[in-house]
Amino acid sequence: MIEGWYYLHTNGDVIFKKGLPGIDADIRESTFAVGLWTFRGDDREQAWEILVEALAGGAREERIAELAKLWNCNDEDALVYAGLVGCLLYKDGDKCCATRTDFTNIALDPIGFGNTYLEAMAELAKVLGFFPSKMWRKTFKDLLAGEYKKVTEGLQPG
Repeated sequence: MIEGWYYLHTNGDVIFKKGLPGIDADIRESTFAVGLWTFRGDDREQAWEILVEALAGGAREERIAELAKLWNCNDEDALVYAGLVGCLLYKDGDKCCATRTDFTNIALDPIGFGNTYLEAMAELAKVLGFFPSKMWRKTFKDLLAGEYKKVTEGLQPG
């Protein structure tokens, strides 16, 4: 059951509105809302989707960190989420990395880096073309499963 809605405000805040009748329509019509997500407190995958996509969409890092702490979304839990959506997470030196499962080459394939796995996944979402929306959008999970043209495809020699 939907408890409410989180939306990304133009000022970078991520705001919760209780799931009252018509509130989603009000948010969609608002010129201040950039992205919109349903929220069910018992859905871990959805919590991660909000965090990754809102951060990729320009949310304030402090607000995302606050929500991640509230929902207990840490690097250890990120590994579980990544497995559910088809993302590979690993460390490269002191940086966290996020790639698609078909990753083969850092020069050719999409990759996200960050200080945390959340930051790395948000960066990967941006690389894959994520943009926030109040209606229909490709989710981070959709982008991970979709096709991505490698940089060398379509390039002409010489």
